[in-house]
Formats: sequence, structure tokens, C-alpha cells
Amino acid sequence: MVFKNLTLQNFRNFQYENFEFDKGMNVIYGQNAQGKTNILEALWLFTGAKSFRSSKDSELIKFQETSAKIDLKFFAENREQECTININKSRSAILNGVEHNSTLGIVGKINAIVFSPNDLNIIKDGPVFRRKFMDTCLCQLYPAYLGVSKRYVKALDQRNSILKNLKFNPNMEEFIEDFEKELAVCGASIIKYRKRFVEELNKYLPKIFSGISEGKEKIFIFYDTSAGENEEEFLDSLKKSRFVDMQQQSTTIGPHRDDLNIEINNISARVFGSQGQKRSAALALKLSESAVISEITGNTPIALLDDVMSELDISRQNYILNHIDGWQVFLTCCDIANTKNLTNGKIFEIENGKIKL
Repeated sequence: MVFKNLTLQNFRNFQYENFEFDKGMNVIYGQNAQGKTNILEALWLFTGAKSFRSSKDSELIKFQETSAKIDLKFFAENREQECTININKSRSAILNGVEHNSTLGIVGKINAIVFSPNDLNIIKDGPVFRRKFMDTCLCQLYPAYLGVSKRYVKALDQRNSILKNLKFNPNMEEFIEDFEKELAVCGASIIKYRKRFVEELNKYLPKIFSGISEGKEKIFIFYDTSAGENEEEFLDSLKKSRFVDMQQQSTTIGPHRDDLNIEINNISARVFGSQGQKRSAALALKLSESAVISEITGNTPIALLDDVMSELDISRQNYILNHIDGWQVFLTCCDIANTKNLTNGKIFEIENGKIKL
């Protein structure tokens, strides 16, 4: 898949601008608040997902305008294609002449991965961010995963509700087993999906991270679960934890408590990693995610890298600029010096919502 041309009309701070992209590296350079990330955001919307900046659709429209339009020409499935997204109170799409009332209709047609500064949370913050990283990708790869996750959350809420009310009505304990059975079925399935995903990531992650660090550092990830990995073991774990759960009034084991452990040179990246190592690890995870998507779906996602160069040394910057092979990359940065080692590709300088000529 290759993005060839993007047209923005009344999108964010862009009134009208047209971009012709390189099939490899595309660097989007400019000072802060000029519109660099807006371009990545526009491209990301063609995946059918919400903005990675958690914006309301109304915030995507240029100030004092009532609607916005973004148009993308791309090559995929051995043919030229075109998709248009119209934004007013909500988003609609037209893909190759076929109209869709929402961008949900184009989900799966255009694949991309995005790295933004917020993705550093995967490394430096709590397990909720690492679980979200796994779940977001798994939902894209396996539609059934979303359904299992919803069933798990529903059963978890019911069990927690009973645990909170047992002190008022001890007879409610007889109903808890039904929800535990559902938790065991769905929870064991979620764990299997996640462990399989981590195994797939580990096919690519060490090589990618080694490239970024010039072979000076090694990374390894493993899935740490708090419950059994099959239904029977999971159910047994729930029963054993019931007394503690009654005291804490919440379910203390299960995939909602699990973690993805990330180690650099055999020590915790979260606890001991430098800022550069954490940024490198987060980027390597996202690029490995792209490789997994490519292997499973047969389509290589577009890589959207927002502010990835800061806090990286020259060798790590050089890897990103010149050694991410086989993918089309869009990269934003503030310092033009970050791009001096670029050997192939295209640079766009953005100023106040326009390409600076």
C-alpha cells in the first residue's frame, strides 16, 4: 500500500493544500503549532478509526468553517484507489465511488500504525497502557476479539457488583459462579490471543530494536498473566481468589490485571530505561506491530511517526530515516538538522497550514 496524494480542505488549520508523496520516507518539518501533526491525523482518519488525538469531529474543521473534506489517492490491491472523507457534525466516506454513512464502512481498507508522544506511556506508565496497546491491535487483526472482550467486561462488572453488595446481602454469593464461568471462558480466550500476539511481536522486535540501537542493546517482552491459561485453570484461580476479592470488593485476577513486561538488557525498561531507550522501545513495538499486521493481513501498513526524533542520538535517527525498509513512512520533526542524514525521500516544510516553498 502506498499513499500517493492528499488534499486537505478546511481541515484543522489548513484551508486548502495538496501533497504529492514519496513512496518511501516523507519528512514533515516545521515549528510547533504549524500543522505537521494535522497531516498525520488526516491520514490516520482513513483507517476508519477515531483521531489519535481524541478530538471531537467538530474540532477537525477549520475555525469559522462548517465542514471539512480530505481526499486520498492511494495504491493498494494492485490498483489505483481513492477515498474521500467529509466532516461536518460527523464523518462520512466515499471509497472508490461507493458512499458510506460513516467511516466505519472503510475500516480494514487502509491500514496504518501511528506513533505519537503519548505512546511513550506504553513503556513508562502503568500496565493499562500496555494492555491497551495489545488490545487495539488485536481488535484490528481479529474481529472476534472485540466480541470476547466485551463479554468479559460485562461479566467482570457483574461479578464486581456482587462482590460490593455481599456485605448487604450474603445470599448473592450463590449467583457469582455463573459470572465466574463466563469470565473463565472469555478470560482464557483473551489470554491466548494476547500471548499469541506477543509471540508474533517477538519475531520482529529484537531485530528492529537492535537496528535502532546499532546492536548495542537487546529487548525482550513477555506476557505476565495472573490467572490460568485455560478455562479450568482460570475458573480455579477465580475460586481461590474469591475470599480476597470479597475483602477488596473487586476481581483481583484476570486479563484486566495482566501486564506486558518489557526488558532492555535484561532489566525493566519502565524502571531503569533512559528517555532515549524508552522512546526507542516504544517505536520498536509500533514498528513490530506493523510487521505483524503485514504478515497476517498481507498488507504493509503505512507508518505515521509523530515527533519520534527528539531525545534520540544521531545513530538512532539515522536508522529511522534510512533503514526502515519496505514501508512508506510519514515522520514529523521540528529541527531540520534531524533530517540532514536523509538519503532518499521527500521533505515538506509546513508553516501556518501551508507548504512553505
